[in-house]
Amino acid sequence: MSGFVLAIDQGTTSTRAILFDDRMKVAGVGQQEFTQHYPASGWVEHDPEDIWGSVVATVKAALKAAGRTASDVAAIGITNQRETVVIWDKATGKPIHNAIVWQDRRTAPLCQKLRKQGLEKKFTRKTGLLLDPYFSGTKIAWMLDKVKGARKRAEKGELLAGTIDSFLIWRLTGGKVHATDATNASRTLVYNIEKNVWDDELLAILNIPAALLPQVKDCADDFGVTEESLFGAEMRILGVAGDQHAATIGQACFEPGMLKSTYGTGCFALLNTGADLVRSKNRLLTTIAYRLDGKTTYALEGSIFIAGAAVQWLRDGIKVIGKAEQSGALAAAADPAQQVYLVPAFVGLAAPHWDADARGAIFGLTRNTGPAEFARAALESVAFQTRDLLDAMRKDWKSASAKTVLRVDGGMVASDWTMQRLADILDAPVDRPTILETTALGAAWLAGSKAGVWPKAKDFAKTWALDRRFKPEMDSATRSAKLAGWRDAVRRTLSAR
Repeated sequence: MSGFVLAIDQGTTSTRAILFDDRMKVAGVGQQEFTQHYPASGWVEHDPEDIWGSVVATVKAALKAAGRTASDVAAIGITNQRETVVIWDKATGKPIHNAIVWQDRRTAPLCQKLRKQGLEKKFTRKTGLLLDPYFSGTKIAWMLDKVKGARKRAEKGELLAGTIDSFLIWRLTGGKVHATDATNASRTLVYNIEKNVWDDELLAILNIPAALLPQVKDCADDFGVTEESLFGAEMRILGVAGDQHAATIGQACFEPGMLKSTYGTGCFALLNTGADLVRSKNRLLTTIAYRLDGKTTYALEGSIFIAGAAVQWLRDGIKVIGKAEQSGALAAAADPAQQVYLVPAFVGLAAPHWDADARGAIFGLTRNTGPAEFARAALESVAFQTRDLLDAMRKDWKSASAKTVLRVDGGMVASDWTMQRLADILDAPVDRPTILETTALGAAWLAGSKAGVWPKAKDFAKTWALDRRFKPEMDSATRSAKLAGWRDAVRRTLSAR
């Protein structure tokens, strides 16, 4: 059997398809951006048809770039932006509304209402999550309530709902399979991560019919085959995981205590806690890292909404850079005598604050503050936020060593300046791997190992290779002063609630 494995990496701003060869090296890539929709303040949507079109186009492009056909592909792995949710017509596959994106804040009033009813502890105990608009459940409830006729149609069994992976599986298989994996299910706010079932009590609270939801499978499992008419031959879908979980796998973080952080639009740090379901006392999330062969591995997760998006803001919002790659060099040129803080709460603050009403702010401006200081503040904000997550993880789980090595991936890690500053602020080593496509690689490994053409976890972990280790160089007094200023800036930004 061919060792070629195709990864579909459906992200927040673009879709990529990457074909890996039998040596797990990139053979062909297709990438396509799609439109972001902002219909109201704090609202973020995607047209599911744009997403679907980008998947078909990028799969074809990746195969063409590699000089291969669908017949050469042993399996497909899918990884996706988590929490973004779609509801579609069961008969036609047509969405009833735009996808509501994970960044969207429209359900903040509903979350606040549930919180006032004293229900957050119940949701947290069962799902490991907090009541925040970030998660999928309240988005589904909103669409059922706001889209004309949706609730009646859902109750009649005419509609289906799911995260982006489920929507793609449905489309790819021609409507034959309605499924998701345990990692995506764990982000919906209605999945019991201890019992590994949709939770009837939570579904009732949000008034979501269970019939809407997909079957939950292991991350490496049989998710059906693609329709032959799409790509010229059937391809088996054998792996699915949410993007942060796929990156954890791609970084070979299979052992308890291993930690990875992905720096894309947002930043997401996952600490593998093994079979130990750690209930956070510091407002982190408890989540399913992955589920293989029916065995669940858990993780503590810290989520940051704005990481690479802060660099996009520098480029597109205030236009102090022309390209994202310029941010590191500009930050390096900043005046060391100035300490400017950017708290990038553009869509609220996530872990460990979970303040949906907080908004972005800049502190420490002087008459001499310019583009370089803005660039440094934006990049440092990512390091400061990561430090907040790591501190919380160490408090929650004593097995997390004070010198835990952080494995990093995502677009921002190409910047040496940013990674060095991250190591300085964390006071811990930061390891950048030779392969930065870890999210796609993780999805591909799930599919390839299930197909029997790629190695099992232990041997796969041996293939992880270090590009560069960044070691802390900042003196403790400077680090402490910077962190104190950051914490004061965050305190001033939090909403009074």
